[in-house]
Amino acid sequence: MTYARKTLISLQDTPYYHVVARCVRRAWLWGADEYAGRDYSHRKAWVLERLRLQSAVFAIDICAYAVMSNHYHLVLYVDRARSKAWSMQEVVARWTRLYSSPPLVARWERGEAAQAEREQAEKIIERWRSRLSDISWYMKSLNEHLARRANAEDGCTGRFWEGRFRSQALLDEAGLLTAMTYVDLNPVRAGIAATPEASEFTSIYQRIQARGSAERMNVTKPEPSPTLRSFRTSTERTQTLPCALSEYLELIDWTGRIVRSDKRGFVDDREPPILQRLNIDRAAWERAMQRHGNVFGRALGKLNHLKLHANTLGQAWIRGLRHAERLYSR
Repeated sequence: MTYARKTLISLQDTPYYHVVARCVRRAWLWGADEYAGRDYSHRKAWVLERLRLQSAVFAIDICAYAVMSNHYHLVLYVDRARSKAWSMQEVVARWTRLYSSPPLVARWERGEAAQAEREQAEKIIERWRSRLSDISWYMKSLNEHLARRANAEDGCTGRFWEGRFRSQALLDEAGLLTAMTYVDLNPVRAGIAATPEASEFTSIYQRIQARGSAERMNVTKPEPSPTLRSFRTSTERTQTLPCALSEYLELIDWTGRIVRSDKRGFVDDREPPILQRLNIDRAAWERAMQRHGNVFGRALGKLNHLKLHANTLGQAWIRGLRHAERLYSR
């Protein structure tokens, strides 16, 4: 059953969302297509280039990403308060980095608009402000750009994406870290990369590279990496992800060894402290992170938060309740 997007995204409950978009018929339009004898792997860099641009335009932060051969994952944070603080001039400057501006708004910018025109222009600008903190517009901007570029390269027209992107509300810290870990370990799970630090086109690869550069006193970020939402530090605890980078790297490393079948004998029995702090069941976590693990549903989080989310949406039940009960009930 297909649900209206407004029933899937509720910023009242959470600003964090996991989204997935797949190529049409799950074709290998981002990677090496052995059947067709073509390699489209260079297109993965297009995704990062566009994400980098959109990071500077939208009031939406990227927490995690993974660009695979026929789909991509994003974990996003919607910062609506940030967009509300922008002046109208800043909204116009941001919007016009992606889209053209109508003559009415151009006259407003130059101070040439009459009173009625100013009012109409400001309505348009406020509509742009709303769109710049809207996940649907974020995904529309990303997917349309990528589809047009790929179709132009192929010299064809028609559908590039399978359909609507999938979205999943991440209702608490446990749900957020589960989705981020699942996303960052996609290449390891698929057997494309042996380790997280070798998983190109993922946020964990970018974070590890950036950390290594900082330790070598070279803080230049590799191009065309998008801006990522920061992890919590001892001095910065607001506007950040709700744990320290060291905790997350430990969780990724430990989980990555579980995911890889050839590393099972080398997994430390001491589970990461963050699993204990969030009361996450180790056995359920291991199952969820496997290749056919079930972390998908309309929302992800602890059982009480899922029930509250269903109530907000006016529903008696929401997919994922049983999974949450197993995963977060230690």
